[in-house]
Amino acid sequence: MRTKSTKQNKINVITLGCSKNIYDSEVLMGQLKASGKEVVHEEEGNIVVINTCGFIDNAKEESVNTILDNIKRKEAGELDKVFVTGCLSERYKPDLQEEIPQVDQYFGTSELPQLLKALEADYKHELLGERITTTPKNYAYFKISEGCDRPCSFCAIPLMRGKHRSTPIEDLVKQAENLARDGVKELILIAQDLTYYGLDIYKKRHLAELLKALVKVEGIEWIRMHYAFPTGFPMDVLEVMKQEPKVCNYLDIPLQHITDSVLKSMRRGTTKQKTTQLLKDFRAAVPGITLRTSLIVGYPGETEANFEELKHWVKDMRFERLGCFTYSHEENTNAFDLEDDIPEEEKQRRSSEIMEVQSQISWELNQEKVGNTYRCIIDRKEGNYFVGRTEMDSPDVDNEVLVDASKYYLKQGEFVTLKITEAADFDLYAEPVS
Repeated sequence: MRTKSTKQNKINVITLGCSKNIYDSEVLMGQLKASGKEVVHEEEGNIVVINTCGFIDNAKEESVNTILDNIKRKEAGELDKVFVTGCLSERYKPDLQEEIPQVDQYFGTSELPQLLKALEADYKHELLGERITTTPKNYAYFKISEGCDRPCSFCAIPLMRGKHRSTPIEDLVKQAENLARDGVKELILIAQDLTYYGLDIYKKRHLAELLKALVKVEGIEWIRMHYAFPTGFPMDVLEVMKQEPKVCNYLDIPLQHITDSVLKSMRRGTTKQKTTQLLKDFRAAVPGITLRTSLIVGYPGETEANFEELKHWVKDMRFERLGCFTYSHEENTNAFDLEDDIPEEEKQRRSSEIMEVQSQISWELNQEKVGNTYRCIIDRKEGNYFVGRTEMDSPDVDNEVLVDASKYYLKQGEFVTLKITEAADFDLYAEPVS
């Protein structure tokens, strides 16, 4: 029988899943630090908190495997306690408690005070979003609302995150000021749906007003928008984007599909014609805008003709950035009542074909950048390169600009002017302009 470790408690927070989970982990770590706890992120500690993802099958599998790996470490005497929080725990807590009872305690997405109590820490209301950022110091994910009211048939997020809840503008401005004071220069606005922002507390879509308030924060130089919904998009946001240099000419707008029959079954509230016109309106309102989207292939009933229509539409629209996912059949969603009738192998084939099309588009668009200069931010040094991004690129999901570190020295977190000398499918190579 092993004895409890005598070393001082060190809490290791492990984050799985999306940027919203990163934000939640950072808030948790900020609360722990404020209570005098020693806390680290994905390093060694004798107490582990796993912030799980429960969105799709692959994410759930990764979360379960991470829990099991840490339970083995606990049983081997390497860890004293293992706690689990986040979306998987919110969605499947009774099942997890039965299947993996060795976990000390499970918590849902809205049970931060209870989790802190289990970690012998106090929930401090006065912190107002203050947190320990785990991203490179120059950017931070900036969650403006929680939950979602959209009825998308394939999505389990409302089950895990609840109804839409906006954070007031004055609170977000204060959070931005705190981040800027810590050296953050880029805010990446995230939510389940940015375009719903303000409807609950201001009784109207207030994203444009939020942007106008955030651009006044000294030290913040880039504001980037992720996860906008196409239906009911507030077009005044584009006016702010065009007028305010701090608001990046960049929009992440997951469209999921384009065939009318699939869109209807997905409960997206739009059509191919409306979606195509919306994108044309974006590009007319903000010339040079970078549009990122994500698509789902293999949705129940998606025929080969539906897929071919989607593929040809991707060719026609020439998105600057695009990701493609295979459909995951999720319990308690509206689409779960449909037959998951497309084999996984076929889903993968369709996804690969879409990404082959996008790879060619990306290569062609990147060739046009050779010889041009761009203002870039340097995120990190990796191997023999300094790695930066243009205004057109978000961290982790988009293109990167690589500068030979054996020839040039660049400072992480600084903006520099770079001239593109070479371009691949998803990477640009550059040198500083003196």
